Amino acid sequence: MNYLNKRFLELKPLFDKGGKFERWYPLYEATDSFLFSTTKSTTTAPHIRDAIDLKRIMITVIIALIPCTFMALWNTGYQANLVLAELGNLPDGWRGGVMGLVGIDPHSLLSNLVHGALYFLPIYLVTVVVGSIWEALFNLIRGHEFSEAFLVTSLLLPLTLPPTIPLWQVAVGVSFGVIFAKEVFGGVGKNFMNPALASRAFIYFAYPAQMTGDQIWTAVDGLSSATPLASLAQASPTDPLAALDITWLQAFLGTIPGSLGETSTLACLLGAALLLVTGIGSWRVMLSMLIGAVVTALLFGLVPDPSNPLYAVPVHWHLVLGGFAFGLVFMATDPVSAAQTHTGQWYYGLLIGFLSILIRVANPAYIEGVMLAILMGNVFAPLIDHIVLRANVNRRMLRHG
Repeated sequence: MNYLNKRFLELKPLFDKGGKFERWYPLYEATDSFLFSTTKSTTTAPHIRDAIDLKRIMITVIIALIPCTFMALWNTGYQANLVLAELGNLPDGWRGGVMGLVGIDPHSLLSNLVHGALYFLPIYLVTVVVGSIWEALFNLIRGHEFSEAFLVTSLLLPLTLPPTIPLWQVAVGVSFGVIFAKEVFGGVGKNFMNPALASRAFIYFAYPAQMTGDQIWTAVDGLSSATPLASLAQASPTDPLAALDITWLQAFLGTIPGSLGETSTLACLLGAALLLVTGIGSWRVMLSMLIGAVVTALLFGLVPDPSNPLYAVPVHWHLVLGGFAFGLVFMATDPVSAAQTHTGQWYYGLLIGFLSILIRVANPAYIEGVMLAILMGNVFAPLIDHIVLRANVNRRMLRHG
């Protein structure tokens, strides 16, 4: 590595300003920073010594996503293998393929991981390739450096999608998110909403048939498997939980149909622990969003609607169904699109928690209300910070005359 590093340093003048390949400096810088530590240093005071930088922040988030990624692979394969095991044999086209080698045993860790990977990896690769192309294009035009931030976006988006989504829709969705939720506002650090959520929202509203319904959550063609939230929406208003064929523990562990990486609350909590210990994720946003959701769910429970079974769903079920835990840990805490002031983060989280349950319960047509709630929170975050700052200025003016 020392030899390679020396060769890169020898090539650097060619890519610096005035060099032969000046235009391609962002590509050189991205490769250099990815392989080696930075060569930049401060020359003027003040000097702040800290081990954290953007690269380490993004890597920490990626590590925190490992449990959810593991569940995306395992649970997707597990749900499909359960169905195939009930059918009794593999579809004809699979007998000579990978699944023909590892089998379809839902109790086999390897079989579940391999089967899940057949669905997750293509979605992930399309996201990375298409998103990177757009990032590279804008960075080369603007002369900006490449950022590790897209590595997080490229992992977050696949984890929020169903396993059967067409790959061309993934490409269209990530293109929309990168271009219209990020690059048109200036790129890294200037996006006013989460690019991964913006991508998912675009796919959700542009191609609803591939994002909703019973036949998209189990990766077996022609077979249906409704998500628990969808089952609750069609349940009896007097006893909605009777419509579920799962236990609360299964929902908490994530062994249920759903988006690739959102089903396991336990996996999300493991990621939250790392984000909180390292100080990357805001505990104020997480706690306030949880409080807002709990209070809202309790209020709905006090005024049951005889025509809407979701009013009677207990609080502890709301917290483990859908993408609530995933949104709370990884989406709402986005340091760019979330509120920046400490006081503002409390109001920001409360707003998202309130809207998450409100949309889920009051409008079953958009039963996964967490996505829309966080995007709405992103839109209001600058206003919340502005109000908090103005209130602080006014208090100081009164205090000091």
